[in-house]
Amino acid sequence: MKTTPTMARMFGMGFGELLVVLVIILVVFGPGRLPEMMGSLGKGMQAFKKGLGEPPEVGRSPEAQNAAVKVKPGA
Repeated sequence: MKTTPTMARMFGMGFGELLVVLVIILVVFGPGRLPEMMGSLGKGMQAFKKGLGEPPEVGRSPEAQNAAVKVKPGA
């Protein structure tokens, strides 16, 4: 099987190096906490992408933002 440059050197590391890093991560965080951490990482990436897609809040002042927060009913 012919390997492509991307497949051979992912993240600038070879397969053996990636395997060592993954084993170290598994030992440090444990199998129980690893899915929780990956879920948090995924949610963080989604929030980051959502933030990139939203227009900047140029016209809003901090005072207007605080007033909008204080007006929420049911608090």
